[in-house]
Amino acid sequence: MVTFPEERLRAKRQLSERAIALAMASRWEEAAQVNRDLLALFPEDVDAHNRLGKALSELGQLEEAKGFYSRAATLDPTNVIAMKNLQRLSRLAVEERVSAPPTRVDPALFIEESGKTVITILLNVASAAVLAKMRAGDLLELRCGERAVQVVASTGEIIGQVEPKLSKRLMGLIEAGNRYQTAVTSVDDQTVKVIIREVYKSPSTAGKVSFPSKVPTEVFRGYIKDSVLKYDLDDEEDLGEDADEGIEPSAEVELGGEEPEIVEEPELPED
Repeated sequence: MVTFPEERLRAKRQLSERAIALAMASRWEEAAQVNRDLLALFPEDVDAHNRLGKALSELGQLEEAKGFYSRAATLDPTNVIAMKNLQRLSRLAVEERVSAPPTRVDPALFIEESGKTVITILLNVASAAVLAKMRAGDLLELRCGERAVQVVASTGEIIGQVEPKLSKRLMGLIEAGNRYQTAVTSVDDQTVKVIIREVYKSPSTAGKVSFPSKVPTEVFRGYIKDSVLKYDLDDEEDLGEDADEGIEPSAEVELGGEEPEIVEEPELPED
């Protein structure tokens, strides 16, 4: 017979999964309500406070969003997500409203596929005032300049530049007909990290991998769990010979999942 605590945990899991699914579909009003329902049952759930803050931010209800992020920070003073969002919201006017509906994030963008996805830290980023308006998950555009690939927001503002080596590679591939999609994975007032994914390969580049890696990775590892609303896409692997400072390899969204267990190989006895 299922005990009451187990029923509560099941309800919590179901509500959390529902809230995440709604947020992934940019259905922010519904996501906000589900998180409110969750907090009615579990008033000290830090992740639910953060998710509700995110939903309210997207709806332009910034002052109320600050309240839930503040509560999350009170419950867990080490919670980076709450602190970063409080800092971001503090730089925006309380009366500010989102002028246009947020661009829907395609979950497929965050699914790792070896050789087709890379994370990089942008150079020459925009001012803190511009970055304050950016959110993890915002879709961006790549624009080839004379010497570097620029990353541009939907408003037309230049957010930063792709580092030189990766820019050179991307410019050649884009010129050859490849197409890429880009989104913010993390942002603060000084640093912007983006994920770049190949979404179309031109026949002329059929034998060329967009983002080479010496390290074999499991193909199509995608997890849609809790931390998608945190957008903590910071998993890193080595790009091998093509590695450069500021470039990180194919990203996977470990949304609340556990880290894979690493088993060390036993040492062989010496002869």
